[in-house]
Amino acid sequence: MKVLIATEKPFAPTAVKDIKNVFDAVGYETVLLQKYTKKAQLIDAVKDVDAIIIRSDKIDAEVLNAAKNLKIVVRAGAGYDNIDLEAATAHGVVAMNTPGQNSNAVAELVFGLLVFAVRNFYNGKAGTELKDKKLGILAFGNVGRNVARIAAGFGMECYAYDAYCPAETIEAAGVHATKSQEELFQNCDIVSLHIPATNDTKRSINRKLVSQMKTGAILINTARKEVINEEELIELMDERLDLKYVTDIMPDADEKFKEFEGRYFSTPKKMGAQTAEANTNAGIAAAQQIVGFIRDGITKYQVNK
Repeated sequence: MKVLIATEKPFAPTAVKDIKNVFDAVGYETVLLQKYTKKAQLIDAVKDVDAIIIRSDKIDAEVLNAAKNLKIVVRAGAGYDNIDLEAATAHGVVAMNTPGQNSNAVAELVFGLLVFAVRNFYNGKAGTELKDKKLGILAFGNVGRNVARIAAGFGMECYAYDAYCPAETIEAAGVHATKSQEELFQNCDIVSLHIPATNDTKRSINRKLVSQMKTGAILINTARKEVINEEELIELMDERLDLKYVTDIMPDADEKFKEFEGRYFSTPKKMGAQTAEANTNAGIAAAQQIVGFIRDGITKYQVNK
């Protein structure tokens, strides 16, 4: 068996070593394609491999057409919108993600950004504290639960809404369950987004929703940029001089958002999973899932049908 690790943004060297150790133990060959700059390089690399591990790399129909031996592709991370699931299914390729492996890293980043935001981006002027603020968590999956755990240490009051998570489960974690997204935005000083980019969620964080937030509110997005209706958020921030937006996914309209000096911040690149621990955890999980699938047919984390 031949496994390709295709990463435009490479894993840490220690993570690559740990991933390779998993495959060495079962006699699989590991090949690397790192820091590539052209899609043609990826297409050439997939021609004779049985499995692929990716990060933010795009696996579309063109890549799948070239991968004649491919049986499985695993996205080392939670999001998998960079894989064409329909094309993978059509080619008989199993697509998986590694949910939960990056969740603590993303949750810690949320609070790094929040402290930065409430202290006015460290501009020397007095800011506010997170203690006693109401934090809304939109989607109570692995990341959302870690956000709630950390928020408790800050002394924050947590609320959450998740259409697919029972209210009883949210309440059992010591978090108030709201009945709707609207109620979450209305009640909270800060709303942290942890929803995937789907047909239902893309551009769903719009003017109508965000305008219901309290005076001095902060919207924080460490999920996907596609869930934000950028045009409407810009219109709202033009009108509401109290509103802040912080994110680790640079918006398409970054230059326009930059006009809101002191109320907007984006990291240059997506930072949620950029820790040594998350690198290693997600990479090892991806490798173990490939071995489990090829040897035993385990499809627990399959995301296509």
